[in-house]
Amino acid sequence: MADPVLSSISKAPSAPEIADWIRAQIRASKLVPGQRLIEIDIIRRTGGSRFKVREAFQRLAAEGLVEIEEFRGATVRESSMEEVSQLYQARAVLEGLCARDFTRNASAEEKRSLQEIAQEMERCLENGTPELFSRLNSEWHNLIMRGSGNFAIEEMVRRLSTPVHRLLFGTFYRGERLREAVRDHFRILEAVLDGNAEQAEIAMRHHVESGYRFLLHLERSAC
Repeated sequence: MADPVLSSISKAPSAPEIADWIRAQIRASKLVPGQRLIEIDIIRRTGGSRFKVREAFQRLAAEGLVEIEEFRGATVRESSMEEVSQLYQARAVLEGLCARDFTRNASAEEKRSLQEIAQEMERCLENGTPELFSRLNSEWHNLIMRGSGNFAIEEMVRRLSTPVHRLLFGTFYRGERLREAVRDHFRILEAVLDGNAEQAEIAMRHHVESGYRFLLHLERSAC
């Protein structure tokens, strides 16, 4: 299967793998809040069985990403801004811890990779390619989490980072927000390369909190 989430799977995907695929579609705004999840369509696209797809729906419902209603089936759940605020607060703390421990535990090669990705993201700003920036941004944050050694936190953040609000992130990396994100990344990178774990944690928390403030601004502008 060409999809990157399932491309390495040679057999029929398991329920957790199908849940990962659906989660990735939500994160990429290909499945949006309020949209019904059609069983037969997901079976066709993932190669999973009806039983595994239904199990995946149950897993996602337990995470709060999906609602399951009798006679209507599963839909992508929409969260209030209050819930989104709570998710961002949790992410700020958890990713801050990862940035701290990445500074202490990551290899020299991982830190070089972090620098290279940051430079690629800066070129996205110069070239006007926000879609590429979004993919590199995910790669950059994932590298910090992996390099920190906090594998439990990595799994929690992966779930918390899925957009579930009606304001889709297709407009998130535009204009000043894009420039601000680049500046934030280089502040975090500077602290990492200086070996200043405490400052890396502070800078990461500020970065995540800035993302929430921008999302809140979008929400208020849309009202």
